[in-house]
Amino acid sequence: MMDAASRSRLEKFMEGLKRRNSGEMEFHQAVYEAAQYIIPYVIHARPEYGDAQILERLTEPDRAVVFRVTWESDDGSLRANRGYRVQYNNAIGPYKGGLRFHRDVTLSIFKFLGFEQTLKNSLTGLPMGGAKGGSDFNPKGKSDHEVMRFCHALMTELARYIGPYTDIPAGDIGVGAREIAYLFGQYKRITNQFVGTLTGKSPAFGGSLIREEATGYGCVYMAERVVDHAQGGLEGRRCVLSGAGNVALHTAEKLLELRAKVMTLSDSTGFIHDTKGLDPEKLAGVKEHKLERRGGLTDYAEKFGGRFYKGKRPWRLACDIVFPCATQNEIEAEDAAALVKNGCKLVIEGANMPCTLDAIEALRKGGVTVVPSKAANAGGVAVSGLELTQNTMRLYWSREEVDARLKDIMKDIHERCVQYGEDKGGVNYIKGANIAGFVKVADAMLAYGAV
Repeated sequence: MMDAASRSRLEKFMEGLKRRNSGEMEFHQAVYEAAQYIIPYVIHARPEYGDAQILERLTEPDRAVVFRVTWESDDGSLRANRGYRVQYNNAIGPYKGGLRFHRDVTLSIFKFLGFEQTLKNSLTGLPMGGAKGGSDFNPKGKSDHEVMRFCHALMTELARYIGPYTDIPAGDIGVGAREIAYLFGQYKRITNQFVGTLTGKSPAFGGSLIREEATGYGCVYMAERVVDHAQGGLEGRRCVLSGAGNVALHTAEKLLELRAKVMTLSDSTGFIHDTKGLDPEKLAGVKEHKLERRGGLTDYAEKFGGRFYKGKRPWRLACDIVFPCATQNEIEAEDAAALVKNGCKLVIEGANMPCTLDAIEALRKGGVTVVPSKAANAGGVAVSGLELTQNTMRLYWSREEVDARLKDIMKDIHERCVQYGEDKGGVNYIKGANIAGFVKVADAMLAYGAV
């Protein structure tokens, strides 16, 4: 329970943040989730953080670059989109974070993602700062040549702000292996350097094995740690997943390997519910359809059985564990109440900030453990960091070695969450992740002085 002094300080801090960042609701939400634990449990205990205005400084990005991207469509017409790069904080290492291509992105979204990325990267224990960026370009329905021309145009501008010791972008929503290859090729052409300035590359030209699977696998490794800590196991657990992209499909893959029951996947058109559970053959079919053909889920029921719910989300089903792997704020308070009612005990956030603040409150009041995205989905950036290490050292690690390192990193993240999040005989993973991520960055900022 927060005392009156901490509550007043939190309210004053958020009032100032909202005034300086008017209308940026996603950014406000991300900062509040962290500040509600950092202020009472850290700032009050270590007044030097308050004296140096560490939290106030941490909630101001180092810089936000916004630029025009002009490219040519297949019919010869010129098109214009907006590009972004928010270099959020490099206190513990060069900026590191993904590029997102989606028509609904805003500066607020990239600031929230950059803030989350800073604390997430800190949790991994690797020397990486936080950043995020991308464009309101929508790759859906575009030809390969249009995507190539857009990526080349974006990188022509972005190249001046990034580098292996400055800022190392990766992929995110809408930016997969195809887009990273186009971006890296243009960066190499502009700079005449073959260096690890982008991660998520193909293993054929400097990429790491397991990078594609890493975020999903990491979510499951975290879930394993949580249920093991509570003296359980994943075998036979009923799992509800949202999304049908890279994170969701590789989360499903690892869950099946560990004999959990995967009942759902979703996309923008609705969700599939397979009462028998997905199996490797069904999952392979979805992977081919979604990742290679970039199709939808509407024909799943006809091909494999189960039922497709058009325009719905899968949060009304009875389940044990939920993995929201689609996008921010996809679980709202009403969804959370339904999950509590239907027996859910654990939420592992595969997407970035998929639960609203009201949803988190409802889940926790209902006895559901929530592992926040900055801890749960850190596997992707962890292997990105390992890819950067391999590029720098001119080494190439085996699949088994990368996977072992990923497991160790997720184990360490879990231990940090437990260390800082023990609460009334249990573990508050939201508290633990935010405090553990903050302290490392804050100590570095404090050591630098007024920079």
